[in-house]
Amino acid sequence: MDGVTPKFVLPETFDGVKMEITGQLGMIWELVKAPVIVPLLQLAVYICLLMSLMLLCERVYMGIVIVFVKLFWKKPHKRYKFEPIQDDEELGSSNFPVVLVQIPMFNEREVYKLSIGAASGLSWPSDRLVIQVLDDSTDPTVKQMVEMECQRWASKGINIRYQIRENRVGYKAGALKEGLKRSYVKHCEYVVIFDADFQPEPDFLRRSIPFLVHNPNIALVQARWRFDW
Repeated sequence: MDGVTPKFVLPETFDGVKMEITGQLGMIWELVKAPVIVPLLQLAVYICLLMSLMLLCERVYMGIVIVFVKLFWKKPHKRYKFEPIQDDEELGSSNFPVVLVQIPMFNEREVYKLSIGAASGLSWPSDRLVIQVLDDSTDPTVKQMVEMECQRWASKGINIRYQIRENRVGYKAGALKEGLKRSYVKHCEYVVIFDADFQPEPDFLRRSIPFLVHNPNIALVQARWRFDW
């Protein structure tokens, strides 16, 4: 008797109750469908059409703007005065403004050599260029590596300064601001900022600084970024 599985028998009235509930649900659906569901679906369709129309208008507008810019917008060298700064035998390097290059860093073990090397290789008179490496690294090993790299370039005649600070107040912006407080910065006329992984071309300053020199109304020059993978 212990091994017998009990069997449950549903009364025949259960099927009738189930059919009745199903029928009532069907009636409710028919009552709600026409006055509620259909209008909501129609509203959703209209909203989608409106959004599609807005998207189309935005694409058309952007297309017109792009065509206008391509055809009529003057390129920077045509909109602004640009005259290359030439070497002068009489004036020597004094014809070039003094430029400060700031490179903020924070534990940049993999890329610190890239920006330091690129900045040290800029085509600009060495006595008119100051490179400032602002190291906020918390890893002592990385700090030592960055400092040694700066010393290596300094031994080659590059005017490069390695700067650290007691805290990281303001993070990158704070490091840049702190760097501007150094006494040797006072005679610098322009400031250039490179991230730790930037690799500017040697002629970067010769292509950008003249825009600032010959256009007093310009306070900032933003160069295009190019990613090499």
